[in-house]
Amino acid sequence: MGKNIAYLGLGVMGGPMARHLAAAGHNLTVYNRTAEKAAAWVAAHGGRAAPTPAAAAHGADVVIACVGADADLEAVTMGPDGAFAAMAPGALFIDHTTVSAEIARRLATEGETRGLHVVDAPVSGGQAGAENGKLTIMVGGSDAAFAAAEPVMSAYAQRIGHMGPAGSGQLTKMVNQLCIAGILQGLSEGLALGMKAGLDMDAVVDVISKGAAQSWQMDNRAKTMTRGQFDFGFAVDWMRKDLGLALDEARRLGVPLPMGALVDQFYADVQAMGGARNDTSSLIRRLVR
Repeated sequence: MGKNIAYLGLGVMGGPMARHLAAAGHNLTVYNRTAEKAAAWVAAHGGRAAPTPAAAAHGADVVIACVGADADLEAVTMGPDGAFAAMAPGALFIDHTTVSAEIARRLATEGETRGLHVVDAPVSGGQAGAENGKLTIMVGGSDAAFAAAEPVMSAYAQRIGHMGPAGSGQLTKMVNQLCIAGILQGLSEGLALGMKAGLDMDAVVDVISKGAAQSWQMDNRAKTMTRGQFDFGFAVDWMRKDLGLALDEARRLGVPLPMGALVDQFYADVQAMGGARNDTSSLIRRLVR
């Protein structure tokens, strides 16, 4: 039997994830800051739209958020019309927003005082992963909260990992984003050298992608990078937000991240070139003009 689920935030990630939940037989109530987007989602997929997060959460077994940043998440959970006040004890809250570990821990503590299960569950896989139901999800929270959340998230995930207590999901996502940033910078430099040398880059990629240089980014982005195609979902603006979270946490922990700081500034260059909405593989734009 399907659960009553409130979904808060219907962007390029949230919209498809909510669609998978509806297809799995759950009863969806959706909220979006832009009401027209919620109405369009309901027209396409069923369910109903609510005017506030609290209205969406009323009577829900599960409330899921996928919004923009810390301030957005705080507003939809603990703001004047936030979901937490409307949730009944025993209900589950899943946050798929990439935010700070600090707010993840704060929401878990607040949820505990209200008798709620809370998990921070940032995702990896981009828009394509959301559309295809193939996301990787990194989860922080108690064992009980994870056990409640895992069956719900399985509607749109290919891998779900319980990383530890509250905040651990967000910390794992920071690790993920730093690794991606370094791989993309190395890939950009290698491709730029090959292009300047006049090599057949499709042939180069076909050969080196079968060896130690292979990566997801090479398999999925290398050839489009050489063609100047950068419209594949996760935007530079969002990567800079994520790297900022990682750099802030690293400063707090006393961990030097010279590569992360450098690539963050390279992404600032791409923004200045008008590439704020390009996908993250657009790092190569700095090197090949």
